[in-house]
Amino acid sequence: MNNTLEEALARTSPRLVPPPTPFASIVIHLSVMALWVVLFARAFFLQGVVAWSTGIAYVVYDTVLLLFVAWKARVLLAPAAVSRAGESAHAGEAKLPTLGVIVAAHNEASVLPITLDALFAQTRAPQQIVIADDGSTDGTGALLAGRYGLVEPCEGQLSAPSLQYPNLRWLKLAHGGKARALNAALLAIATEAVMTVDADTLLDPGACAAMASAFGGEPELVAAAGLLTPVCDHTLSGRFFQWFQTYEYIRNFISRFAWMRADSLLLVSGAFAGFRRDAVMAVGGFDADCLVEDYELIHRLRRYSARKGLGWDVRVLGAARARTDAPGTLASFLRQRRRWFAGFLQTQYWYRDMTGNRLYGKLGLMMLPVKAFDTVQPVYGLTAFALLIGFLFDGRFTIVLPVLGVIVGKIAIDLAFHLYSVHLYRRWSGDRTHSSFGMAFLAAIFEPFSFQLMRHSGAALGWLHFLLGRRKWGVQRRTGLAAAHSRESAASQ
Repeated sequence: MNNTLEEALARTSPRLVPPPTPFASIVIHLSVMALWVVLFARAFFLQGVVAWSTGIAYVVYDTVLLLFVAWKARVLLAPAAVSRAGESAHAGEAKLPTLGVIVAAHNEASVLPITLDALFAQTRAPQQIVIADDGSTDGTGALLAGRYGLVEPCEGQLSAPSLQYPNLRWLKLAHGGKARALNAALLAIATEAVMTVDADTLLDPGACAAMASAFGGEPELVAAAGLLTPVCDHTLSGRFFQWFQTYEYIRNFISRFAWMRADSLLLVSGAFAGFRRDAVMAVGGFDADCLVEDYELIHRLRRYSARKGLGWDVRVLGAARARTDAPGTLASFLRQRRRWFAGFLQTQYWYRDMTGNRLYGKLGLMMLPVKAFDTVQPVYGLTAFALLIGFLFDGRFTIVLPVLGVIVGKIAIDLAFHLYSVHLYRRWSGDRTHSSFGMAFLAAIFEPFSFQLMRHSGAALGWLHFLLGRRKWGVQRRTGLAAAHSRESAASQ
């Protein structure tokens, strides 16, 4: 990798130069685990609903977060035009930056044409599209040469532009992982703003224009997330996971909007995100040692900005939308969530000096303490479920019956939040085709006993992955986007 990025990473990454851990951070992180031990022990000494204190703590915490998100996101109830204008108040007055797109691809020949066709169909075409070919062995090279007219470059080199598509170039690399491929392309690209798009992600026609408008309208903006809709296989299993993930994604993006309004947004989706290139270069690019390189990068950008007093901002954009392949089987879903959660734990540990630290404002005093609790949230959730099953089989109905009352109350709260989130999301994004109030209603009822347990199980595997120091997470094979595109093409003929 170029020494420029290596040196910048060495200067800005707490992974490489760990800072002292503040006392407040130690107290916060130890408290959430100590609280679990105390609450879990109560199950063996108390009677009545308080014996299920672990579950009550989980319910209370989750409900408080839902109320916070609902309150902060209420501005989306305003007319859609006002909500969208708020994303970039000066977009119409500003000169739009040059925009490049990096598509990191490893053995993605089956879906790459879909992704590229969507990029060529943008209402505002990007000035550059770089295919960062991460050592593909599946015919990606033949596809790029035969279908797109690119001349194969030497390894580590950028090809000449395609004669058919002048903004398209091929960067051929030895296999080293997504983060290294993104860094190599970041050095090769020459635009002011850069979008990262996974090879299994299909952009809506206005996605690039929305990203360029946001970066042009706000000089302090250094990272932006687009909205994603999950697409799974058209099998019974795929439909099951697409159903739950659709409403999970909707809630998550409403949550990101709420945290954005609290100046504490930390999460963008690497499958579809935009960055100001100079800012990413200044902090050393993507960290190849992290399992979730996009999430870690936002922490580094925020940390650098606070220490330098730069006022950098991170936003989520309702007008920038895409569809992306998502896991459609239990095995692939658990692998994804294991990787996500292990990477989350990595990042929380590396950036522990920010938790409870006033230097980082609301991010340090609000968001990161919440993330400290999130590290053990799956432990609370799975323990609460296991205790309930144990009480049931032990015949302790004086505990089970009031606990079921608490669960029913929580389902009612979740139901209201599900429907509220769908309503807000539709007003914000303008997308009314990928969600249904009826299906959201059903998801709220069934999720606690199915999908939520799978999600927590994946996170528990992430804890194991993190503690064992593992860095690989297996191969994900997805065909949902290609199958959906084929069905849509056939229907239009």
